[in-house]
Amino acid sequence: MSSQFTLDQIQLQLDRYPPEQKTRSLQAWDAADELLIRYAQQQLSNDQTPLLLVNDLFGTLACALHAWQPVQWTDSYLSQLATQHNLQQNGLSAVSQIASTEACPAFAAVLLKLPGNHSFLRYQLRQIKQQLPDGASIVAAAKAKDIHANLLQIFAEEIGPVSASLTEKKCRLITAVCDKNQAVPKKPEFPLVWPVELPLQDQTLTLDIVNHANVFAREQLDIGARFFLQHLPIVQPEQRVIDLGCGNGVIGLALLAAEPQAQILFCDESYMAVQSSRENVSRLFPTASHCEFLVDDSMSQQPDLSADYILCNPPFHQQQAVTDHIAWQMFADARRVLKIGGRLRIVCNRHLGYGEKLTRLFGGCIHVASNAKFSVFEAIRRK
Repeated sequence: MSSQFTLDQIQLQLDRYPPEQKTRSLQAWDAADELLIRYAQQQLSNDQTPLLLVNDLFGTLACALHAWQPVQWTDSYLSQLATQHNLQQNGLSAVSQIASTEACPAFAAVLLKLPGNHSFLRYQLRQIKQQLPDGASIVAAAKAKDIHANLLQIFAEEIGPVSASLTEKKCRLITAVCDKNQAVPKKPEFPLVWPVELPLQDQTLTLDIVNHANVFAREQLDIGARFFLQHLPIVQPEQRVIDLGCGNGVIGLALLAAEPQAQILFCDESYMAVQSSRENVSRLFPTASHCEFLVDDSMSQQPDLSADYILCNPPFHQQQAVTDHIAWQMFADARRVLKIGGRLRIVCNRHLGYGEKLTRLFGGCIHVASNAKFSVFEAIRRK
């Protein structure tokens, strides 16, 4: 699709991130972005600054509404990189970018793109309401098919009276008016803590793990990770291991339970994921000061030939778009970052064909295990 964004008098060059990805059929904006931009142009005065932008995936809102001195609040490091890229290529100055693990920044008005995770939405609305004056509005946008009674109830419970616009280009606006007299819901709680069973060689260890609001599989261990835990490698204390796409850190935690001196880097593009991993290691393995925690675009910040093992449960989507470019990037980065003889072990849905991809990239692939839905593969860097 075209990367040329045109709306009324606005013309911008906008890319998804990374801009060199092969999935060029996907564009950096949707009709929900357009609805929010038109709302701002028609309803916000020029002095309503700064404008808080929540979940601005690729910086479309930050570029189009640059005159309102936007502040971007997001859980995604990739969204931050995308915004920086798109601002730069359109000759626009940098905007303030705040991670979701930091307090909601001050604002004069707020626009929100609906996240896919309703727990994360509740968390964001709860934080925003603390700074929203009584009677002020929060305006959100989403695809019409995602706006239903349960979603509107979330806005009503967390903010106050809510209404939805008519559908335009298959999207709608949601407006919620702040009611400061309304009590904050007692549930859900943030963060959430629940027990997980880690299968070790001679026992099963049960640990209570912390999950912040936007962590994948926040309420229970996902079935892919559960299968992966049964087929983890044995690592040595001197080996450097990367838990890539770490989420709440459960894979790295299992390695630490088996070998407390393992040198593990917990890495994810989600700030809340890395924070969950950091808190879990600190709580459960307080002497593991040798572990590292990093928010990154795959392993872009890692040096070549620096890891002995990389473990990964790669995603096959970016936000709502199904795509394999993130997995490809992870595999290519793994080949670069692994030492000679280093190993990448992954778990994946069987239908994705990742074993063939690893064979093409590494020159071979070992089938470790499979069940009805998942496979575990391992690839070795030979040269």
